[in-house]
Amino acid sequence: MKELFDNLSYRCSHRVTTMYSTSFSLAVKMLSPKIQKDIYAIYGFVRFADEIVDSFHDYDKEVLLDEFEKDLYNSIERGISLNPILNAFQHVVHKHHIDHDMIDHFMKSMRADLNKQEYKSVKEYEEYIYGSADVVGLMCLKVFVQGDQQRFEELKAPAMKLGSAFQKVNFLRDLKDDTENLERSYFPHIKGGIIEGAVKDQIIAEINQDFDDAYIGIKKLPMEAKFGVYTAYVYYKKLLRKLNRTEASEIQEKRIRISNPMKMFLLTKSFVNYKLNLL
Repeated sequence: MKELFDNLSYRCSHRVTTMYSTSFSLAVKMLSPKIQKDIYAIYGFVRFADEIVDSFHDYDKEVLLDEFEKDLYNSIERGISLNPILNAFQHVVHKHHIDHDMIDHFMKSMRADLNKQEYKSVKEYEEYIYGSADVVGLMCLKVFVQGDQQRFEELKAPAMKLGSAFQKVNFLRDLKDDTENLERSYFPHIKGGIIEGAVKDQIIAEINQDFDDAYIGIKKLPMEAKFGVYTAYVYYKKLLRKLNRTEASEIQEKRIRISNPMKMFLLTKSFVNYKLNLL
């Protein structure tokens, strides 16, 4: 029975989310129950693709990504996949009419991670972020607006800015791992793999502007989505502030984190602001 398999597929995506990202999982729990499973499905798909290019070092990543991409497009065409993660994702693609162009751009950025080690121009950097993060924000927005195309167009630009902000914070937080283990340098601002104080300040100012632009859209989100997205926004803003207080040399040497007690405090604070209509 297909319905049983679809339910299993969504549960697999949920499990992937909770195992790989406690922060994102917490934010998704703050969404309306009726849209949670579709966001889990998007995250599961994105996470699997990202794991191929970032983690499976003892295997032929290009072959794995080729197979994953072939299975992805087959699942969308057929309306089913025996890979539960892809089966849940294709269901969301059809249900919310997610543009194939978004998926194409995402896979293009994932494929770039196989071989590209340095982003030397702002154009390359922005193209990568569009594919790896902005379109993911747009996929989620498709779920949030539940078919309201006019609202989607209104919130499209802020959703992309939020995706960009999250990705850039991740780049800064993961600078050590990206540089030393993956041998990648995403920021065109950084020369020779070394981040300096002035460059760090420039990057953080850029991210803060992205957050400011994104916040305009967060305030206009449907009620089913607003609190969950705001929770993620508050968490990443806190992480950015911590990165801002950290010396550039320290960011180069270790991954900056937010403690679990602080995450719970931020959740409580977000809930109070939400209930008091302070968004």
